[in-house]
Amino acid sequence: MAGATRDPVDGFALGTMLLLCAIWGAQQVAIKLAAPDVVPIMQVALRSGLSAALVALLVWRRGERHSFLAGTLRPGALAGTLFAAEFLFIAEGLRHTSASHMAVFLYTSPVFTALGLAWRLPAERLRPRQWLGVAVAFGGIAVAFAGGSPHGGAGPRMLLGDALGILAGAAWGATTVVIRCSSLSEAPPAQTLLYQLVGGFVLLLGYAAATGQAGQVRLTSVAWASLLFQGVVVSFASYLAWFWLLRRYLASRLSVFSFMTPLFGVSFGVLLLDEPVSVPFGIGAAMVLAGILVVSGAGVLRRIEPRPAAR
Repeated sequence: MAGATRDPVDGFALGTMLLLCAIWGAQQVAIKLAAPDVVPIMQVALRSGLSAALVALLVWRRGERHSFLAGTLRPGALAGTLFAAEFLFIAEGLRHTSASHMAVFLYTSPVFTALGLAWRLPAERLRPRQWLGVAVAFGGIAVAFAGGSPHGGAGPRMLLGDALGILAGAAWGATTVVIRCSSLSEAPPAQTLLYQLVGGFVLLLGYAAATGQAGQVRLTSVAWASLLFQGVVVSFASYLAWFWLLRRYLASRLSVFSFMTPLFGVSFGVLLLDEPVSVPFGIGAAMVLAGILVVSGAGVLRRIEPRPAAR
């Protein structure tokens, strides 16, 4: 089942990925905005708990409870652990680096995804031209990062935060590989997501308690807005959409489009956190878009046509 055929990216997938990238690009900014009231590790733990409750309700309403016994427990537990690791690295990284830096380094994940899938699934291997596109897009992210903080150097704390961002990207990439190469590949998206959210909530809350951060919560209006956005829009709605896409389209092609997310992240940082933008950011943005076009090429353009709404 893990080797089931997937469709190339078409216009519907492209539009959906644009919306998802905008949502994901805003999440680091939301965490940073609410950090004075709720420490990042508690934000990601609480949002995982809220989203898990919503997904559990959805699973119950759909009558999918018995599917959890269909050989998905072991890969589900692994996916949940990797999900928790990803957001642990994000939360701890945001204590040391900026939202713009985190947005850039987190979305190195397509590189790790492509490497893992190329090793495990022949159907997911990228051609040399597509690998060149990945390299160009990754170079664009590096250039955009270089223009993200023109007024300060990278001290040890920021370098630590940046390194944690890369580890978060690796954990996200590994999660995608686990999903595609296991029985979760054909499991209902809500089930796959619930495994991750429950794992994230339990492990992240445990980490917060062990490190003395569990009590650092002050539920102001900003904190509530951030938690609801992260819990309902990001961790619930957008992740369900992402897993649905993974079941239908080639994961390596979809992952390349997530290179757009750092551009949204830096843009939201400018609007909401007053982060400066320099010429290198514009150059990096152009490189990212060029890399995406090289990877997807004319195949995507040929497939940009109306698609019936999903049931």
